Amino acid sequence: MKRTSPTRRDLLATAAVATAATMADVVPAPAQAGPKPIFPVPMVTIPIVGEKEVFQVRRIYCIGRNYAAHAIERGSDPNREPPFFFQKPTDAIQNVAIGEVADHPYPSLTKNYHHEVELVAALKSGGTNITVDKALDHVYGYALGLDMTRRDLQNGMAAEKKPWEIGKSFDHAAVLGPIHPASKTGHFEKGAISLAVNGTVKQNSDLSKMIWSVAEQIAKLSEAFELKAGDIIYSGTPENVGPVVKGDVLLCKLEGLPDMSIKIV
Repeated sequence: MKRTSPTRRDLLATAAVATAATMADVVPAPAQAGPKPIFPVPMVTIPIVGEKEVFQVRRIYCIGRNYAAHAIERGSDPNREPPFFFQKPTDAIQNVAIGEVADHPYPSLTKNYHHEVELVAALKSGGTNITVDKALDHVYGYALGLDMTRRDLQNGMAAEKKPWEIGKSFDHAAVLGPIHPASKTGHFEKGAISLAVNGTVKQNSDLSKMIWSVAEQIAKLSEAFELKAGDIIYSGTPENVGPVVKGDVLLCKLEGLPDMSIKIV
């Protein structure tokens, strides 16, 4: 029998089978890594009482003039003014542990540094156009806070009709204690809130005197911003804000939460 030479078609078919067998044995290459930051940026977190996990902060919102007496103190009419908000940078947070008197550095540029004690709400979820009756469903927990203010810088910028961010947004300007889950504390609609300087009570009021409740604040904020998990809200301060100097010890109290204390250094 005469032997025939393989045709070009036979050679191509054989090569295809060999290639397929070889590819079946090849381990897929790992996916290419995504973009890598040129330097690390620390994550800002707040401790949670009774939990190993921490609360990661996304944004800090603050409401202005939310107690009638403080609104009058700042030259505003509480019966007509709608709520207004401002923000602080997340890295302005200074965490203060329960039972600690934390050193708080007196900031640069100011000669009139003020205390403002406040209830802080921490959100676990969010959205836009949240209704008041659903607003508290988004609250994870609460903390006791201090909205520290370079009052002379704030007043100076306001007098020139310029943004007064420099008076509110600076290092260590957002002091607060650990977060207490609302599942354990309930929601805060009333309760005594106070601040003492060197043992003398300066601010003394009740959460029930807020013009806009926490639920209403969340609803109003969500009209202007999409709220998300990780947002915290400083809910306003009572009247009798005032100056502090180096050496002063501040003691903050809120019914239902542990005290919080700092020393100005």
